[in-house]
Amino acid sequence: MKLIVGLGNPGTEYEKTRHNIGFMAVDKICEKLNISLNEKKFNGIFYRNKDFILAKPLTYMNKSGDFVQALMQYYDISVEDLIVVYDDMDLLIGKAVIRQKGSSGGHNGIKDIIEKLKTENIKRLKVGIGRGDNAINFVLGKFSIADYQIIDKILDGVADALVSCIYNDVRFVMNKFNGSF
Repeated sequence: MKLIVGLGNPGTEYEKTRHNIGFMAVDKICEKLNISLNEKKFNGIFYRNKDFILAKPLTYMNKSGDFVQALMQYYDISVEDLIVVYDDMDLLIGKAVIRQKGSSGGHNGIKDIIEKLKTENIKRLKVGIGRGDNAINFVLGKFSIADYQIIDKILDGVADALVSCIYNDVRFVMNKFNGSF
């Protein structure tokens, strides 16, 4: 069983902020597959079937690892079957990249997951949000109308890539989608 986790912060004040791009990706998958996150456990919400779990932590970003670790332990999911989607300030807006592993790159959500799981060998899909002068204000800020239109388009491809990760080897998905975002 695969586990796809979209990172973000809970609450209406964070909806449509740059830091919540992971939540937006999960929402796009739900829309495409006509499913909803209908289970709640371990301070998170998720959808589960025989092939995959699609999830959002309901903790703040820097505590995402607690939810991910609990879900993985409860459903006996190995780290090889985990993929995390989140924002990346080092990528231009409208760009995305799938990686098999790596450091946190300063992102507190993936940093907490790496610490809890004790490995950097975590598959991830990073969505570019660009960079602002003040990192905290920038990531917690909302997209401009023009930027949101770009993000809305890329989320279709991001959702397709994440669904492809459920049924295909990540190297296949990387070859198919990296460079197409």
